[in-house]
Amino acid sequence: MTTLREFQPQTDDFREQVLRGLRRPQKEVPSKFLYDERGSQLFDRICELNDYYPTRTESAIMREHASDMAALLGERCLLIEYGSGSSIKTRILLEHLRDPAGYVPVDISKEHLLSSARELARSYPQIPILPVCADYTDTYEVPRPEGTVSRSAVYFPGSTIGNFIRSEAVLFLKHIAEVCGSRGALLIGIDLIKDKGTLERAYDDSEGVTAEFTFNLLERINRELDGDFQRKHFEYQALYNESHARVEMYLVSRVEQRVRIGDAEIHLEEGERISTEYSHKFSLESFRELAEAVGFEVQRSWIDPDRLFSVQYLTIA
Repeated sequence: MTTLREFQPQTDDFREQVLRGLRRPQKEVPSKFLYDERGSQLFDRICELNDYYPTRTESAIMREHASDMAALLGERCLLIEYGSGSSIKTRILLEHLRDPAGYVPVDISKEHLLSSARELARSYPQIPILPVCADYTDTYEVPRPEGTVSRSAVYFPGSTIGNFIRSEAVLFLKHIAEVCGSRGALLIGIDLIKDKGTLERAYDDSEGVTAEFTFNLLERINRELDGDFQRKHFEYQALYNESHARVEMYLVSRVEQRVRIGDAEIHLEEGERISTEYSHKFSLESFRELAEAVGFEVQRSWIDPDRLFSVQYLTIA
């Protein structure tokens, strides 16, 4: 494994983005800040829950169709994964790729990324593992391996594209197109529209792990930004907004209160919500329209038998 490339957001950037979000009429904290080391570990637990269908459904699609995906990606492909986490689904793909030029896991959680990259380097000694610690929506240099690279392909599993509102998704997909280049490809997971009950159980699980994952954000702000949020004064809420086809996740203030972040003070009314994450859901048609708006063309789609989830293979038109 080569040296880690680090473009991790600094504390000042974290503070600035948190305060800017909390001063808006609809208070919010960017969802990327959920993923410190403990947040990443909690998300791994979420992925194993019975209520959380996306991971096991997408993994089943990958196991059944990875050979077809690898054939489309071709020989000597440089695979770049955004939000790599534990790279569990990636292993399925790496097993089928033909002489990959390298694998570039990109993640904002440094310790989690390093642990995963070391394990991958042990499991796949023949593949150059080139980890990058960064906010994958920012601009940074993608490392290049030695040897021939036939094409660059971004792997973006988990339906993380659903965390963006449409205007943000358009900009992000344009960024991916630039990274991939003219011969590039995108292999992406999308969560399909389904009944409200299934969706709300997935994001407010019966074991309370997703709530703990979200509360960890307050603990991180307290620890890293000298905050004084009190968990007992908040409750976690996940609701499916049918008009926007998205699950919305909030921390709701139980009381009127003032919270401090360093020298800054934030006022919260009783019942006021802090938005922590959106998870948009797609039909095949709505995702195709989004992809085509930025110059991608959907070449193949794989869907599970229950039509819960889809993995899509796109090229630049």
